[in-house]
Amino acid sequence: MDAYGAARGTVRQAITLLKAEGLIEVEHGRGSFVRPAPPVKRLGQDRFARRHRDAGKAAFLAELEAEGRVPEVEMLHLGRSKAPAEIAARLGVEEGASVLVRHRRYLADNQPLELATSYVPWELANGTPMTRKNPGPGGIYARIEELGHRLERFTEDVAARMPTPDEARLLRLSPGVQVFQLVRTAYDTDGQAVEVCDTVMAADRYVLSYELPAR
Repeated sequence: MDAYGAARGTVRQAITLLKAEGLIEVEHGRGSFVRPAPPVKRLGQDRFARRHRDAGKAAFLAELEAEGRVPEVEMLHLGRSKAPAEIAARLGVEEGASVLVRHRRYLADNQPLELATSYVPWELANGTPMTRKNPGPGGIYARIEELGHRLERFTEDVAARMPTPDEARLLRLSPGVQVFQLVRTAYDTDGQAVEVCDTVMAADRYVLSYELPAR
């Protein structure tokens, strides 16, 4: 008010607008603060490179460590379930077929970044470390390859949308902040889909970076 000669109501409207745009955080009793955390640069062309699995690191852990940030993974749900129609179609199985579901929350420096739900055909996951909270070095992709399904390619579909109330709560999103929904399918060298991962990412905390060949 002093700096710009503005009325109290005008300043409040400005603060409300900045909060709705996800640019500031308002802490009651303390004030309004610019969101400090820099976005994570997600390198689509590198994050699933085999060298990370060979080094015993899953993609997210390798990505965050490269940026000097502290990664954390929380398991929200782990168990056998029936495949929803869209997931079943991507996996090439019948709707309602048994799948392993791994629903996690990923954080960096104690800040939530994304929610990820992996679906693996039950006949592939049953009796393996994939059914445990910690599947071991290199994550579930390393375990899938150990079963003889050498990974060859991934497809990703990305869309932007507003979060659900549960997503906003788990990701601690400010009003007005959107999410990316990224659905990835992993294929082995025989062209078989071995996993689908449905990821919901805070749009203000990620830069999605891809390197595409020109040929």
